[in-house]
Parts: sequence; structure tokens; C-alpha cells
Amino acid sequence: MPKPTTPIAIRASDAPARTKPSNYPEPFASQMAGREKRSLGDPFGLGNFGVNLTRLAPHAVSALRHSHSKQDEFIYILEGFPTLHTDEGRTPLAPGMCAGFKAGTGNGHRLINETAEDVVYLEVGDRSAGDEGTYPDDDLKALQVEGKWLFLHKDGTPY
Repeated sequence: MPKPTTPIAIRASDAPARTKPSNYPEPFASQMAGREKRSLGDPFGLGNFGVNLTRLAPHAVSALRHSHSKQDEFIYILEGFPTLHTDEGRTPLAPGMCAGFKAGTGNGHRLINETAEDVVYLEVGDRSAGDEGTYPDDDLKALQVEGKWLFLHKDGTPY
């Protein structure tokens, strides 16, 4: 059987940008305008965790404020000055700063670029099966079913 061909190394900025800007249903998907994600683990066939190089244009957001039931998340700021929005409030971040979000805490989080310059950061998350996403500010919940996200209203009705 031939050995799969994966690169030895790539320039992160050369990884292809996601063609679909968001998995969220409308009206939430359009709120992700100005966010560009490049998967850095997929070219190497990594399956246990994901790594994205993410760019936020001025006034863009990383996601709806959310938390995960099973997935730990970690971010590391490379460029720019985003604001981290969590249950504790708003925290200004700068290059070289990082933050982590432990699964199961319920602490909703997201980054907001409130500046006129791009923000670039790495985001890392595991790919735990059966994860659920909670969105404290929106009528939305997410269930991971067979590796894909299913989005529902908080009352359980589908979008």
C-alpha cells in the first residue's frame, strides 16, 4: 500500500483558507465576516486536535461567545490587539499573550477586534467526540454528531 503523501513542513500563511467562513446558521454566519481561518493541522493529517491560523479584520469577531462541554481551547496572539470577552468581562490582549478555556466550565469566550489593524492568532482545540457548544448571548446550541456540528435553538428546534 502506498504511503500517504503529507508535507514535511509548510509556511502557515500558505495553508489554504477555509472556503466556508462559518458553520453557524444564519443570522449568525454573516456575523463572522472579516474572519479568515487556515487549518494548520489538516495538511499533516492530524486528527486528535486542530490548529488554526486565524486573522480578524478590523471590527471582526472570532466567534459567537461560546463554551464547550468537552473541548479544551487555547489561543496565542501573534499580531494586533484584540479584546477577549469572557464571563469575567473584557480583557485587552497583545502579541505574546495567550489564554486557555477549559472544557466544561461554561465560561463563554470570544475575541473581538475593536482596532483598525488586523489581529492574527493561533487557536488550538482538541477534537473530543460528543462535544456540545453553549452560546450564552444567543438563541443557539451546538451538538457534535458524527464529527459534524448540528445547530439548534435553545429549545431544541433545528435551524
